[in-house]
Amino acid sequence: MRITDLLNVNGIQLHAAPADKSAAIDLLADLQEKAGNITDKAAYKKEIWAREELDSTAVENGVAVPHARCAAVKRAGLAAMTVPAGVDYGAEDGEPSNLFFMIAAPEGGGEVHMEMLSHLMVMLMDEEFCQKLLDAEKAEEFLALIDAQERVKFPEEAPVEEKKPDGSLRVLAITACPTGIAHTYMAAEALEKKGRELNIGVKAETQGSGGAKNILTREEIAACDGVIIAADKNVDLARFDGKPLLRVPVSEGINKPQELIEKIVNGQAPIYHHEGGAVVEDAGNESLGRQLYKHLMNGVSHMLPFVIGGGIVMALSFLLDGGAAGASNFGSSWALPAFFNKVGNIAFGFMVPILAAFIAQSIADRPGLMVGFVGGSLAATGATFAYFADPTVPIVPAGFLGGLLAGFVGGWFMKMLRRACDKLPQALEGLKPILIYPVVGLLFIGGFMCLVNPVVGMLNDALINGLNSMGGSSAILLGALVAGMQATDMGGPINKAAYVFGTASIAMVEGGFSPVMAAVMAGGMVPPIAIALATLFFKNRFTAEERKSGPVNFIMGLSYITEGAIPFAASDPLHVIPSCVVGSAVAGALSMAFGCASPAPHGGLFVFPVMHNPLGYIAAIAIGSVAGMLMLGLLKKKKA
Repeated sequence: MRITDLLNVNGIQLHAAPADKSAAIDLLADLQEKAGNITDKAAYKKEIWAREELDSTAVENGVAVPHARCAAVKRAGLAAMTVPAGVDYGAEDGEPSNLFFMIAAPEGGGEVHMEMLSHLMVMLMDEEFCQKLLDAEKAEEFLALIDAQERVKFPEEAPVEEKKPDGSLRVLAITACPTGIAHTYMAAEALEKKGRELNIGVKAETQGSGGAKNILTREEIAACDGVIIAADKNVDLARFDGKPLLRVPVSEGINKPQELIEKIVNGQAPIYHHEGGAVVEDAGNESLGRQLYKHLMNGVSHMLPFVIGGGIVMALSFLLDGGAAGASNFGSSWALPAFFNKVGNIAFGFMVPILAAFIAQSIADRPGLMVGFVGGSLAATGATFAYFADPTVPIVPAGFLGGLLAGFVGGWFMKMLRRACDKLPQALEGLKPILIYPVVGLLFIGGFMCLVNPVVGMLNDALINGLNSMGGSSAILLGALVAGMQATDMGGPINKAAYVFGTASIAMVEGGFSPVMAAVMAGGMVPPIAIALATLFFKNRFTAEERKSGPVNFIMGLSYITEGAIPFAASDPLHVIPSCVVGSAVAGALSMAFGCASPAPHGGLFVFPVMHNPLGYIAAIAIGSVAGMLMLGLLKKKKA
């Protein structure tokens, strides 16, 4: 048993400032809960205070080691805190305590309890070591100091480090992006390529739109030094319990592969501890914006196949039924287009429920899935309390906005419900997934959506009317804006914000042909094409390696894979990004001006035949690409 096996970064707080002993105990108990060591904080604190009433657990040298053994502890663990200003904890020498370790031991775990206590006492007798802990600036540094001291004081317990040969498989990775198309594979390639350069074996599992590839085996996970999760959506981490693990955005896998690999190899990654059977990741130190983005992208990535497939198949029904244009049964006047129209409509109709379901599932795991799906369906139908009282009352569907609300609110409600149910007796554990979660969740989301649907429906109706009536300079300006956003960070949050707006607009405009979506897609296609053209017409602005990879961007651009431009943007962002933004904005503005509209949120060249005014669309993309190419030729400096 080692201290570093029982303490992780979630259980450490540096430079705290509790007002008194009670506040110090509160902070330490919070850390125990955050680290996942206790199930009932109040019961655990009660036992801590019972021990303190016998005698203060503060010792000399400014150290205090409060401890308790009780049923509220689900696994043995430690929490640590430094208090530079000190706090009166009742030490016998009358000095304030500034270094705290709180022990949590399960009921009946007396041996573990005493072993933790004895290890800590031996280590904390070293004043120089204590001062180093107080000076630590990061939790990882704090853990590293403890690990080093344990190796000195208890060498017989130090883990045996097997020397691995150069080039052996040492680092594993999982890469995933919301659409599962470009970033996923670019991050995997960057990590594996950098591993070869460093002579360190790296294997990356890709969780793309076609499913997981290059899957990590149990044997590889057991033998590796650590794992890198470069993903912009939630990934199941259960299999990595007890392994060093780094979680970063997928863009860092592309741009910082060496830094990530070296952190794993040098032992700088925190140990991951999986909680229960859930696959939802602990947010840790992630910002609220990052968490919202990941949940949203989880919904969008699952929604896309329904929108793309349904939109294109419906568009085909209109192409096949061109002779009935203008008639009330346009798209269904004979058997084949009617089949296409019906199948496409059914798939497209699942867009909002699927979006809401997988946002909620990302937040609350499986209990959130049903709640989100029902909430999204209620948003799509526009159900209200007034309608149930009087079916003649007109309803206004809350649409995409209502689906977003249902997904987030339903997910957060189920997450809170799960936490509340954790306090129920163990005998009721089996009732939670089959009775409590579905019934309580369904009643909540049903009442909530019927309450908010009228308000969200009116807002959604206003947006639909606005988009349908938009024309002239306002439409051109909107097209330039959303298309330019596509080129700003090429697959990042700004790009995805414009993409989600374009996708939502397909459901908002009449007939499902969205001018906004067409402008968005044009903006995403231009950067790779502009760069490919520039490598041909302005060769002296690029290195030999860039010129070789340039033509590949024609294929990526025509397929609406903006990420092909990332390597060029990363090497010269001040010149490449503004050029691409200008080219994309020109294409988006012209797409709007030419009246182009798309029924599908992806596909690039392959959906041109089902678009409104495809020739005008090709012209818009061509002119925007040439504008971006000329900007690159003007701004980029010649290479030696």
